[in-house]
Amino acid sequence: MSDKTAPGSQLRLEWVYGYRGHQCRNNLYYTATKEVVYFVAGVGVVFNTREHSQRFFLGHSDDIISLALHPEKVLVATGQVGKDPYICVWDTYSTQTISILKDGHTHGVAALAFDKEGNRLASVGLDGANTINVWDWKKGKIISTTKGHTDRIFDIQWDPYNKNRLVSCGVKHIKFWTLCGNALTAKKGIFGKVGEIQTILCLAFAPDEVTFTGVLNGDVYMWKGNNLTRVIQNAHNAGIFTLYACDEGYASGSRDGCIKLWDTDFKTIAKIDLTESEHGYKGMSIRAVCWGGDRILAGTQDSEIYEIALRERDKPKLLMQGHAEGELWGLGVHPKQPLFVTGSDDHSVRLWSMSDNTLLARCNMDQAVRSLAFSADGGHLAVGMKDGGFTVLKTRDFSEVIHVKERKEAVHEIRYSPDGNYLAVGSNDNFVDVYAVGQHYKKVGQCGKSSSFITHMDWSEDSKYLQTNDGAGERLFYRMPAGKQVTNREEIQSIHWASWTCVIGPEVNGIWPKYSDVNDINATDASFGHDVVVTGDDFGLVKMMRFPCLKKGAKFRKYTGHSAHVTNVRFAHDNSRVVTVGGGDHSIFQWRFIPEGMDGDIGANSGYADSNSEESDSDLSDVDELDTDIEQENQISYDRAVYKEDLPQLKKNIKRDKTGQKRNKAPGEGIKLEFVHGYRGYDCRNNLFYTQTGEVVYHVAAVGIVYNRDNHSQKFYLEHTDDVLCLCIHPLKDFVATGQVGRDPAIHVWDTETMKPLSVLRGGHQRGICAVDFSGDGKKLASVGLDDNHSIVMWDWKKGERLATTRGHKDKIFVLKCNPHNTDHLVTVGIRHIKFWTQAGGGFTSKRGTFGNIGKLDTMMCVAYGKTEDSVFSGGANGMVYMWQGTNLLKTVKAHDGPVFAMHALDKGFVTGGKDGVVGLWDDQFERCLKTYAIKRGALAPGSRGVLLEDCPSIRAITLGHGHILVGTKNGEILEVDKSGPMNIIVQGHMENEVWGLACHPHKDHCVTISDDKTLRVWDLSPEHRMLNVRRLRKGGRCCCYSPDGKAIAVGLSDGSFLVVNADTLEDMVTFHHRKENISDIRFSPAAASPEPADLHIHGRAPGCKETNAKNPGKYLAVASHDNFVDIYNVLSSKRVGICKGASSYITHIDWDRKGKLLQVNTGAKEQLFFEAPRGKRQTIRSTDVEQIDWCSWTCVLGHTCEGIWPVHSDVTDVNSACLSHDKRVLATGDDFGFVKLFEYPAKGQYAKFKKYIGHSAHVTNVRWSHDDRMLVSVGGADTAVLVWAHNTPGSRQNGLKGESEDSETDSEEEGGYDSDVQREKDIDYTTKTYAVNIRETSGTKPHLQQKQPTGEERGSRPTVSRGGTPTPRVQKLEKGETNKRRKGVVEDLVLTTIHGYRGFDTRNNLHYINDGADIVYHAAGAGIIHNLATGNQSFYLEHTDDIICLTINQHPKFKSIIATGQIGQVPSVNIWDSNTKETLSIIRGFHAKGVCYVNFSATGKLLLTAGLDDEHSIAVWRWQEGTKIASQGGHSGRIFVAEFRPDSDSHFVTVGVKHVKFWTLAGSTLMGKKGVIGPNMAGEARMQTMLSVAFGANNLTFTGAMSGDVYVWRENSLVRLVAKAHNGPVFTMYTTLRDGLIVTGGKEKPSKEGGPVKLWDQEMKRCRAFQLETNLPVDVVRSVCRGKGKILVGTKESEIMEVGEKNAAAHTVVHGHCEGELWGLAAHPSRQFFASASDDCTVRIWDIDNKSMLNKVNLGTPSRSVAYSPDGEMLAVGMKNGEFILLTAASLKIWGKKRDRRLAVQDIRFSPDGKFLAVGSDDNCVDFYDMTQGPSLTRVGYCKGIPSFVIQMDYSLDGKFIQVATGCYHRLVFDVPTGNPVTDANAINKITWSSWTLVTGDEVIGIWPRNAEKADVNSCHVAHSGLSMGTGDDFGMVKLFEFPSTEKYAKHKRYVGHSAHVTNVRFTSEDKYLISAGGDDCCLFVWKCL
Repeated sequence: MSDKTAPGSQLRLEWVYGYRGHQCRNNLYYTATKEVVYFVAGVGVVFNTREHSQRFFLGHSDDIISLALHPEKVLVATGQVGKDPYICVWDTYSTQTISILKDGHTHGVAALAFDKEGNRLASVGLDGANTINVWDWKKGKIISTTKGHTDRIFDIQWDPYNKNRLVSCGVKHIKFWTLCGNALTAKKGIFGKVGEIQTILCLAFAPDEVTFTGVLNGDVYMWKGNNLTRVIQNAHNAGIFTLYACDEGYASGSRDGCIKLWDTDFKTIAKIDLTESEHGYKGMSIRAVCWGGDRILAGTQDSEIYEIALRERDKPKLLMQGHAEGELWGLGVHPKQPLFVTGSDDHSVRLWSMSDNTLLARCNMDQAVRSLAFSADGGHLAVGMKDGGFTVLKTRDFSEVIHVKERKEAVHEIRYSPDGNYLAVGSNDNFVDVYAVGQHYKKVGQCGKSSSFITHMDWSEDSKYLQTNDGAGERLFYRMPAGKQVTNREEIQSIHWASWTCVIGPEVNGIWPKYSDVNDINATDASFGHDVVVTGDDFGLVKMMRFPCLKKGAKFRKYTGHSAHVTNVRFAHDNSRVVTVGGGDHSIFQWRFIPEGMDGDIGANSGYADSNSEESDSDLSDVDELDTDIEQENQISYDRAVYKEDLPQLKKNIKRDKTGQKRNKAPGEGIKLEFVHGYRGYDCRNNLFYTQTGEVVYHVAAVGIVYNRDNHSQKFYLEHTDDVLCLCIHPLKDFVATGQVGRDPAIHVWDTETMKPLSVLRGGHQRGICAVDFSGDGKKLASVGLDDNHSIVMWDWKKGERLATTRGHKDKIFVLKCNPHNTDHLVTVGIRHIKFWTQAGGGFTSKRGTFGNIGKLDTMMCVAYGKTEDSVFSGGANGMVYMWQGTNLLKTVKAHDGPVFAMHALDKGFVTGGKDGVVGLWDDQFERCLKTYAIKRGALAPGSRGVLLEDCPSIRAITLGHGHILVGTKNGEILEVDKSGPMNIIVQGHMENEVWGLACHPHKDHCVTISDDKTLRVWDLSPEHRMLNVRRLRKGGRCCCYSPDGKAIAVGLSDGSFLVVNADTLEDMVTFHHRKENISDIRFSPAAASPEPADLHIHGRAPGCKETNAKNPGKYLAVASHDNFVDIYNVLSSKRVGICKGASSYITHIDWDRKGKLLQVNTGAKEQLFFEAPRGKRQTIRSTDVEQIDWCSWTCVLGHTCEGIWPVHSDVTDVNSACLSHDKRVLATGDDFGFVKLFEYPAKGQYAKFKKYIGHSAHVTNVRWSHDDRMLVSVGGADTAVLVWAHNTPGSRQNGLKGESEDSETDSEEEGGYDSDVQREKDIDYTTKTYAVNIRETSGTKPHLQQKQPTGEERGSRPTVSRGGTPTPRVQKLEKGETNKRRKGVVEDLVLTTIHGYRGFDTRNNLHYINDGADIVYHAAGAGIIHNLATGNQSFYLEHTDDIICLTINQHPKFKSIIATGQIGQVPSVNIWDSNTKETLSIIRGFHAKGVCYVNFSATGKLLLTAGLDDEHSIAVWRWQEGTKIASQGGHSGRIFVAEFRPDSDSHFVTVGVKHVKFWTLAGSTLMGKKGVIGPNMAGEARMQTMLSVAFGANNLTFTGAMSGDVYVWRENSLVRLVAKAHNGPVFTMYTTLRDGLIVTGGKEKPSKEGGPVKLWDQEMKRCRAFQLETNLPVDVVRSVCRGKGKILVGTKESEIMEVGEKNAAAHTVVHGHCEGELWGLAAHPSRQFFASASDDCTVRIWDIDNKSMLNKVNLGTPSRSVAYSPDGEMLAVGMKNGEFILLTAASLKIWGKKRDRRLAVQDIRFSPDGKFLAVGSDDNCVDFYDMTQGPSLTRVGYCKGIPSFVIQMDYSLDGKFIQVATGCYHRLVFDVPTGNPVTDANAINKITWSSWTLVTGDEVIGIWPRNAEKADVNSCHVAHSGLSMGTGDDFGMVKLFEFPSTEKYAKHKRYVGHSAHVTNVRFTSEDKYLISAGGDDCCLFVWKCL
């Protein structure tokens, strides 16, 4: 009968026929050993042509579609399709995976390319964005990723001559990419006029940025840079699919079937036409060529591979053939010889030899072929067609015997009878027709009972019966030849079948998985001789099972390689081989069949996946029943409804109603964790170790614990936020790694000495981390997650990088162990599996353990490595230890009764622990057990702390060291076993299940707990910290309580009963069972002052208590239950005396008043009720009265005295318990997030402030103060831990009891007042400042989109001519002879020489000395500027695309003069560049949004810190040279202003911002932030406020400059003192000098005698010296300071840079610029190289170009918009924003006259050429003319009428009689001067000569408008004095140079960058020597030299 195991025989892949030519290209290469590498289906093939042999790479899971050869020609990379496609890099010699690259793409990997060195790999995805990734493939890491193109990309290649250049091409595009840092930047290929835009299919390179590309029409395009320079026409007659470059030149292959060879200059050497060769055919298409010396490989669309020797190029050799595109279904095997035949939708029938692996013959049919069969003697071959016909051929020569067409639908199955007389033909018309062979194939019968298409048929041995399967899943039987159906059961059962190819029937039930669709197995074939059946299915798997297999879900062996559907399988005639064919991949696989017992050397290439594969657990599973413990553990779910990570989000989601009330303040006192009772053993293992110093490290709840055995004390690691599930120790035993539960669970690596985190690893797993292990060298860490696939991740833990990931197993993995001898190997064990893993690049390869006949598959619980690299020992659930050599099982040893849970390898052997509670010591080969120890009460050493709950507890963790064995048990005990036998309990806690009940003794340091684990335990809270007693109960319980005298304990159980036990012995005193639901709270009434004076015995007073009688046990016992009642019992008479009714839900908490008369009750419906004792009568009490009542205890959570304890998101979570200290000052609470919080009592009003403490993981179920308030005890629900906290009462100021207190960010009031500058900066919005929005509110149609009006003369008599016929516009030209240096006066090019401006108004710390103080570096607009202090010369870095808003310098000597700058923008970049060469070293992009507002280098100079303007105000740390992000996090809810590394650190930095100071540590890949804490001692003088700057001092001091002008001094993260009023206004900037530690500060100050806006301080900021700036401003605002040698560099808000001497305190200005406000007005002096500018900052300034300086400035008090020089240069006219205009004398800038006739801004102002008239154009749609000859009275003599919109620009005619005006609706109008009458006659206008041209409208300048100007305007334009060139400025920040006139749309131009967004004005200076441009928002003036 069918066996329950997989068959013993195996298949091994022997040959693959075919080559994937369709939809792929460039996928065929010679390797270094001249073998041929290519792929077909899902297999990589290495074909040795000399030996005619193949090797296979089987690492892919779906079709391979791309291949790249490594430059050394040994490795290849292949990419596949699929949902999560990956790339494999593998070795062609060994066909082993070297690296797996995953998570880079979706859909598929379309193209791959190695760079010239072979270290980087580029890949292109098939996703919508055609993502391009660049990989460091050895590490499996993405270096850079970007969107490739909107359309398909066909090829990508690295330029071998340029290290960081790649090119991609595809549908109608080509892009040239540069890789810098982590940024790929593209330049589009410009086709220009040279060739038309085409789809480009392939690429090759030549030196000097020359690229050759093959194009769809058969041309070759040659590119230089990104410009098309030459077209080699008709290189081929059709599309060129492939180009191959080698030393000899280039080879190209095309759809026309030709190969051409070209020399290095791309001249033809040879042409080889394969269509003409002997195997050629019409329509042959070449998809891949490879030229190797004297040979050429060619791959075709139709799956052929040719090899052409250059000497005999007319005789190509056919290396490989296969079926062409189209599905392949037909397969027939010859009955006598090793031949088989295939037929496919490509209409061909092909005969193959199995022994020679060659194609013997082919024959083309008229129709697609779907089925094939040989006759019994092999003489005839029947071919079934897709159209319903069939043909019979002679096998010898393929000559046709007969053709029959009876049916319309495809003939899917065709079979000859074993006796050779009949042919059965099954079609999709649901019939089987039977033909007689002897009667020339006459039809003799038909079977017609099927309701669906026929899928499979088999004949009986005697040829009398036929069985059929059909698409409806029926199996029918017919008598032959007539075709009558047989239904008789006996008759059917007696039939012997000649073959079995059916998929339905009892014999093959087992081929179906338990739940599957009937059609997904396509074919089977049984080998009766070997009792196996082979199947092919829709998942591309070939499976082999035993035959017959009767039970569904039989065990199988599975083989991969086919990608999609396996359509047919057949055994060869002698069963020696199996042939399988694939549908979509049209490939043919030939497998060697290796019978059982013949051990073929199963190589890696067998395609053999695994025997007892995961999918094949059948009902008759041979795996032992799972042990109950293991079963239980397997089912634990670690899901949380709400994770800690959700807290910030929850807070955000709740929009608070700001009632403006003050929140209750936090208490002054705190608690500190002192001891934890508990150890997590019930679902964890191997989580207990000795550290280097002999301490014990383990975990429980969310705490990592280091226990000191000598003084019985604990240290705690409290950075985890939820349950810790696993722990492992570093090989050096000084660090441990712990993994926790969470949505994105973290692994912390921490130091057991300092208890500080070294690294936090996130982002690898979901739900939780169940196992971790360090590698043998301690550098790597492996982890297993709790996600569905139990993913495995390998980390570089110090860097925090994920090195590799893989899916582990579908069932739970319990343990993972790294191989101590080889860091790339590890092993995992778990539910029914053991797997051996090898890290390969970014992934893993795995092998399952082979059990052979030595053992059976079992659940493994633990594993250890032996002495050698490949010896492994694993412990099974059946008590066996399995010994492995490599992946093979050697032997097993019985070690324990029940599962082996723990195992530890020693130097000379092993130690094991099992469920049987026995510890075994073994020798190093597990041959003998040296000694066993049973964990029993009797073995406990005298004086052992604690009590053993039961004998032989299940052992979960074991380790050796320091002469002891350390044992952790499932019951939560940790014991130390001495080698000689005695044991000590070190720590113990509750077992699995929730702990709710907790009570403290009324006068001793004891507490009692009860848990769902059915135990009642008494604990000692004194420094002994141990469990005093324990009792097992029949049920679990949820509450307990001491009697007032402490002699009895009442315990409420979960079945509704309760008992009272003796407090010392825990024996029953009395029990009751009145309720059904669990008892939720139980309380004795307080001891009343006793009536019998004789008994009066005064016991010591407890604080705040009345005198109590120790003997009086309390009169009543109140018992609350989930039945919604509180029962009251009389203690002495033991009777129920009252019931409190009226609660609408279960009772949660009860409290007595001091008199024992009143009960306060809380319910699950959040009711607060009051009842009178003892009868239980309900009372209503006002809330004010509740406060007056003296409550004996307060553990309730409702009522207005504790309203403040409920958190903002309390709809999600509950506060489970509260407890008021006996002195009624502090209320402690425990909630569902694992927080213990302290509030000041009473906590009235919502959301009181608190201190919160972490330690518990999920729910804190109960908290209680000890009798004297010295301790607080808290218990955790699921984490089973009892935490004991020490409480510092106000008197005992112990330092270090600081709780992390909740942020008070929600306060409405700003602490520290208001400052306009700070407020402005907080509110500044950079998104509106990014490019491409109009700076003017224009309307109407843009000029280049307007319809042209015919001119007057065209309408008139003359025939209309094209506009080109009009004369060029006349603009005054320079007199000849003035300039003949340039070609007829044309300006050819512009070079930036000077920028006047500095961005000071909203940035800081952006100004530095470089080159030993000779130069300074700063930024303005989009430019980085290096300014030489001696000469004033400037040089520029112009690679940014928008405003730069931050700049820093690398201070490390190794990185001299390296600058980082960050900009604004949607995807802002940070550029790192060299200030001397201006070379970009790295670009970092892709994390921050909106902008990067701060950058800073670390101490070693290797790391860069960036802060973003996104909503999270995220911060990130980068390795800037590679552009890799190490870590990132949301920084703060408000703006972050500064983020700086400590000057001596690469891991510590500080951020400051809006009400925020945070101290950060970079731990691995995680940023851990601590808020600055203002302790109670500082609280009087300091509050948290907005911080603006940072400086650093020795001994971990940090200085932060505040908005109030104070400087806060911090040590670590606590405030230690204030430097009060360091400045009078905000301290905007601080600078720490590295060489001497002195600190410079800059702030906002009014000039005064003693103060100063700049101060120099000593290292501790105790003494200072102030410096004045002498700017004569009412207030100085310093935004940036820097200290050089004896000099201080100062940047101000006024955009000036000054230098102050430290000795003489003299200040002089180095750089001038306009301050904040838009800058519009610009005018050039008519004859000298001066120009004037006017801005919204109210100033007009005159600049000297030659001296690069500002000559003069005047502040006019209101913003100005325009400025003009008079023709003689003596006067300046200035147009103001308020409609006024002012005339100044140019020399002294004194006011000569002014006038205001308009309300709105004057946009342009112009003198007439003769100086007579002044034209003033304004936003009031007016142009006014004033007579200048009348003197300063400025009489208006006329104005222009009928202007439709505001005026932008104006120009006078040369004779001063006309003026032309451009308006906001894009019209050009001409008026008469001075009457203002419109001129409309086009002839007249054309005759005017203009004295200047600044209009952006008019036909003469139509060409200056760009294509993409929807949102952005051209703001200004100026025609040069030569009249031949013109400059423009636009809203994209471009300055452009055109020829004039520019009458064609989209004219050619040169463009210049540097300004940020809007260029508002441009002007040529006299003689066209310079062009000046003005930036709107960037307030900068650029001076460009004209060439």
